[in-house]
Amino acid sequence: MKNIAKTIITILVILFCISGCAGKRIEVEGKNRTVNFSFETVEEFSNYYIVPQDYKNTTHSLSTEQVYKGNYSHKAWITGAYDESTIFTNNNHRAYPTIQLHKDTDGAFVAPCLITLYLWADMVLKPHSPENQWLSFATFTGDASDNWLPVVCVNLSYDGYVHLMHVPTQGKSEYIYQNAELTFPMREWVQLQIYFDNRVNGYIKVWQNGVLVSHAALDNGNGLLSQAHFGLYAAPSVDNGVIYNDDLTISEVSSEKSVK
Repeated sequence: MKNIAKTIITILVILFCISGCAGKRIEVEGKNRTVNFSFETVEEFSNYYIVPQDYKNTTHSLSTEQVYKGNYSHKAWITGAYDESTIFTNNNHRAYPTIQLHKDTDGAFVAPCLITLYLWADMVLKPHSPENQWLSFATFTGDASDNWLPVVCVNLSYDGYVHLMHVPTQGKSEYIYQNAELTFPMREWVQLQIYFDNRVNGYIKVWQNGVLVSHAALDNGNGLLSQAHFGLYAAPSVDNGVIYNDDLTISEVSSEKSVK
């Protein structure tokens, strides 16, 4: 009987690892929480909203084509340009799973937070009228509603620089520091780290492969990270391109000193 019991326990442990170890992992160290998304299975995002396939000429799936870690990454690509956005209609390309932390058991993460993401992109961005082309790598908000206001975005400009958008408040692009020398490399894995602190007198910083590229104040946050999305978010005039995301980690931290 003891041998049978040990066998059952061993099988249960193996099944647990198969179903959970390769997916979303939540760790708690002291009062700080960490969540990791491996993009090994769609089930990691089962509690969140996922943009439908073929949304305004954009689609996405798990892929083995370009992988940073594990067996899969998240692939999103554009199949053609779409109608220009208007003040009444947002026609931006979208292909991603959202991460709605406020829906998880312990709720929204408490700022400051450190986000680490690996991505691989192949997309040509051009000057364009009425809006220059852009690609957004990340969007963050403390808002738990469907309005997602205010947001902060980490974007790539048509001339190749990673920069923050909607800082220090919605609709503005005012920086404490902006790197105008280091461009974003295409067709290789790049690490982005974002320090997000939307408390009173907070700020946000972005590092590209360990080099600070953008830094701005945040004036209208609530001290929470409730929702985020990564994947593909781009201007509707972009007519082709692909981006892969992998090994995403979001952590509550005590200060910027947590950035390595």
